[in-house]
Amino acid sequence: MSQTDDEADRTEAKLVYRRAVLKISGEMLAGDQSHGLKQRTFQSIARQIVGVRRAGAEIAIVVGGGNIFRGGRNDFPEIPQPTADDMGMLATVINALALREYVAALGVPATVLSAIEMPKIADRFTVRHAMRLLGEGHVLILAAGTGNPFFTTDTAAALRAAEIGADVLLKATNVDGVYSDDPHRNPKAVKYSVLDYQKVVSENLKVMDTAAVAICRDAGIPIIVFDLRQKGSIALALRGKPVGTFVGGGR
Repeated sequence: MSQTDDEADRTEAKLVYRRAVLKISGEMLAGDQSHGLKQRTFQSIARQIVGVRRAGAEIAIVVGGGNIFRGGRNDFPEIPQPTADDMGMLATVINALALREYVAALGVPATVLSAIEMPKIADRFTVRHAMRLLGEGHVLILAAGTGNPFFTTDTAAALRAAEIGADVLLKATNVDGVYSDDPHRNPKAVKYSVLDYQKVVSENLKVMDTAAVAICRDAGIPIIVFDLRQKGSIALALRGKPVGTFVGGGR
């Protein structure tokens, strides 16, 4: 039995959340590099995704593009933000295509759906198409953000989660939850195990941007912020285990 099959067996019939949107930043996809794509990182993420899909979870992944280009937050002031954001959206498509191939290589169908038209590369995102593919067992990889400038991929993840009726939004990071301050800079920073939406917004805790948190709050979708580098962390989150920080109206 492969490691992926073993993970699926342990997760099967224990899922608290059956349909999830997973947000992965471009920086996470770079692994320990400052930029670019890290093969081992893609392999590890794909194994986790395939494990929970085989355990019965319906999963859609929204990928960022910061490992290639950071949209409006860049060192090229000559480029207007709408153009820079378009470039950032194209960067997410590159990441999505790569992740699709790593998931498919493990024997699970995966489809890239793009918020902008690019028929030679990816299908166009519509709710109806996404729901049909989820029902057929596909892993969805959602690219190009919302398709509009000035919106982050966090907002895109929250929007897609609301559109497909997700049970949870998983925010993958390189820290083990939400802290009162940057734990890398402040050793006295306090980790929160549970937060409500309002505290996240009022204290500007940087879980996700305010628009993303508001969408999840209004749709009643909890957010789990966790360290993707922890082995089996996606399965643990979907099983309702205490991993990372839970954001919602109650648990």
